[in-house]
Amino acid sequence: MATEKESRVKKSLELWKHAEDIIMDGTQLYSKMASVGVKGVSPVYFIKADGVYAWDYEGNKYIDYTMGLGPCFVGYNNPKVKKAIQKQLEVGTIFSLPSPLEIKAAETLIDIIPCAEMVRFLKTGSEATQAAVRIARAYTGREKIIKGHYHGWHEWCLADTTKNGGIPQVYKDTVFEVKYNDIDTVKKLFDQHKNEIACVIIEPIETELPKDNYLQKLRDITKQNGALLIYDEVVTGFRFALGGAQEYFGVIPDLAVFGKAMGGGLPLSAVVGKKEIMQKAKNCIFVSSTFGGELLSLAAFLAVVDVLKTEPVHERIFKIGNHIRDEFNKLALKHGSKIECIGLGPRLDFKYRNIKEQDDIYVKTLFMQEVVKRGIFFVWNMLPSYKLSDQDVKYTLKVFDEALKLTTEAEKNGTVKDLLEGEPPIKVI
Repeated sequence: MATEKESRVKKSLELWKHAEDIIMDGTQLYSKMASVGVKGVSPVYFIKADGVYAWDYEGNKYIDYTMGLGPCFVGYNNPKVKKAIQKQLEVGTIFSLPSPLEIKAAETLIDIIPCAEMVRFLKTGSEATQAAVRIARAYTGREKIIKGHYHGWHEWCLADTTKNGGIPQVYKDTVFEVKYNDIDTVKKLFDQHKNEIACVIIEPIETELPKDNYLQKLRDITKQNGALLIYDEVVTGFRFALGGAQEYFGVIPDLAVFGKAMGGGLPLSAVVGKKEIMQKAKNCIFVSSTFGGELLSLAAFLAVVDVLKTEPVHERIFKIGNHIRDEFNKLALKHGSKIECIGLGPRLDFKYRNIKEQDDIYVKTLFMQEVVKRGIFFVWNMLPSYKLSDQDVKYTLKVFDEALKLTTEAEKNGTVKDLLEGEPPIKVI
């Protein structure tokens, strides 16, 4: 279907086709594949970003609500982060021996993260969750895991998904996925697998809020059963509070994993936790990385913490995000749309339902299409940046108003599919 927007991304689609021939999956992260947006309408490549804005391969400008899939919530090219990276670059990026900067970064984490008494640096969220689970298994002497939906690409995480090719059966027998807030299933699993569960690893919050003291109940159950509680704070870390979601909710895990926002756009992750656990585990596990102590990322992390300590980042993100959520839902009500914005300010998502209150991929596609055509970009969640201006937010809500009106009218007229200019987004796992 040839459209005006399709012509605007024609060069990008040609480049993507070439990329698929020479790069496995076309890119390095499933959430950046062309199919996660409205293919044919959504931008495929970004070539430049600054503040909260990004420019695609054709030069179109967008307000970016994904911010590098989470890392750049203090803004692209944040001046303090950029200056710290440039200063460290003059000294060096990595040495043949550790740098004292590792100690300073570790001390900083211990100072701000409630559960942190000892630290191990890595590069990606997947590496860090893998290390945390290995620590838990080594510490408890148990193999089985209770997990949330997604914690990276390792065997124990993907064993029970549709993307489990190449994963031995033995992993599938040791991993149990539970839905957020489903405390009854957690209890049943502990009853069914007494003295076999090493840990529960969950995101402390996605976009569904914890109900009926869920986090504290998890804390109590794991403690009663000799298992560890691990928070995957790759997304929530530093975003909900300086000390992460564990500080925000006041329920402290045994171990926690951080990444994404940690390096301000540079690759850095960490496992942090109780010293007694990590000291015991270190004698029987092997976690080692040439680039775990890479210095540009550690310098960037210290600069991010400085921004969070000296500027009203969290106050601003909560204010912006909650305002967008509340105003969006008012607009949906005004137009008779059943699309709903959910979550807390730092991390928002949408429930895409049609006017019959059914999940509807075509309604989702049309809404996303109309939003991105007007210069608002996001893929999975919306992760508002501290650097969004009031004018950016005002324009975003104007776009949502127009997209909701058009989508709802199309539903009522039965023309949703007729108006689609691209392909529906594809869920990866």
